[in-house]
This record gives sequence, C-alpha cells and structure tokens, in this order.
Amino acid sequence: VQLQASGGGLVQPGGSLRLSCVAPGSIFSISDMGWYRQAPGKPRQLAASITSSSITNYADSVKGRFTISRDNAKNTVYLQMNTLKPEDTAVYYCNAGFWASGSRRNYWGQGTLVTVSS
Repeated sequence: VQLQASGGGLVQPGGSLRLSCVAPGSIFSISDMGWYRQAPGKPRQLAASITSSSITNYADSVKGRFTISRDNAKNTVYLQMNTLKPEDTAVYYCNAGFWASGSRRNYWGQGTLVTVSS
C-alpha cells in the first residue's frame, strides 16, 4: 500500500500551504486518515485526523489554523495550513488506518517537508 504525499515547501510566517495525500482506492473510503509531523529532534506527533465518516480531530497547537478534509471521489486527504508559524516546521507524514480481519492496519506516506521561515 503506497500513500503519496505532496505540497510541502518553504513559506514565510503567516503564510499558507495545502498538503495532499493520495491513497489507493481499495482502502481510502474505509480508512481513517491522519497527518502527523516530526520536527528535528522531536518525536512524530499527530497534527490532524479525519475518520472514514469525516469526524475530525486536531492537536491543540494547530486548532483554528489547520483544516483537514477528504475527497473520497479522488482518494485524497488534504491539510490546509494557514497562519503558519516557524514552529510548524517539520516533515509531514500522512497515515491511513483501518481494520481488516480483526487487526489494525497502518500505512504511511513518504513525508513532505514544510519549512516556515523568513
């Protein structure tokens, strides 16, 4: 299972970026999707998630600035990031999780780097 993330880059503080992650159609509609991020020297942490029924959850640090959404027709999950801060600098990873045969399956994308700097 391959997840393809894109949309990272360099942006000034206060700017915006939108990340995209495409997952295989065979799993997307049944998957809970998440965006995690890992800053240098820190553990990977959840930024935002959206369940298969579109219930969303956000880390306190991004609430009000980030919006996660999904388009089941395009097998794509998005992370709209506004009012970016230097502390949002990290590699962002998308994740797909679902239950199959009684066990939880988790798959990761390759990561996309977001750098917030003037």
